[in-house]
Amino acid sequence: MMSMLSIFETIALDAGRTILEIRDRGAHTHYKPDHSPVTEADEAAEAIILEALAQHWPAIPAVAEEAVAAGQIPDISGGRFFLIDPLDGTREFINGRDDFTVNIALIENALPTVGIVYAPALNVGYGGAQNQASKLSIAPDFIIENRQAIRARVMPRRPIACASRSHRTVETDDFLAQYGDLETLSVGSSLKFGLLAEGAADIYPRFGRTMEWDTAAGDAVLRAAGGKTCAIDGHPLRYGKVGRSDETDFANGDFIATGASVDAL
Repeated sequence: MMSMLSIFETIALDAGRTILEIRDRGAHTHYKPDHSPVTEADEAAEAIILEALAQHWPAIPAVAEEAVAAGQIPDISGGRFFLIDPLDGTREFINGRDDFTVNIALIENALPTVGIVYAPALNVGYGGAQNQASKLSIAPDFIIENRQAIRARVMPRRPIACASRSHRTVETDDFLAQYGDLETLSVGSSLKFGLLAEGAADIYPRFGRTMEWDTAAGDAVLRAAGGKTCAIDGHPLRYGKVGRSDETDFANGDFIATGASVDAL
């Protein structure tokens, strides 16, 4: 598993380099049928990731955001597959912000077991597998210059919350209100999972639309760091239910990610 994570890191760095090159020269944006934006950076990064995964693990199917939007959905009934979001936080990317990420995850028996979250514009990444998670510092030449072991912390009496920058809802505000006056970090993309995994934040409630490729890599990192991502009913968020046939089938339900047991909420 750890060798798979190392390869994920290399692939993510390659994709991130391409994303930044496209951003520097100016990315063109168009819109998918669901009205969500997509850029040439999304498409180029996904091509890099899919090609590399196929070279290393040709027998493992890969579910990728833009491929699914184009109707390319592999058979995942075997229970082991990759989930890829080549550019999570496209709206942040388009708006000139830096909190967008490359996400690659392995799903086994409906749970994410290996994942990499890489924020190329911030020179930081998070990786996790086999109950070990790390924060990565990336040099300007796209080399990992530091690797720090991280663990999610037990939720303190006054937790720090993460909330979506672009998709915050009334339900999220109502949920957080139960904690009173707490600090809330407004962050885009799957970086919210990384903040929980390193103990810089404690809870991330998400009410509203997300897709499996949005959360799988960050979820894998958080689980490896000792945290949890659970549906509202308290059960672990699950991935790749058999019988899916179109993009909307890959939608997550509402969930709460935390560095402590969901039972403690």
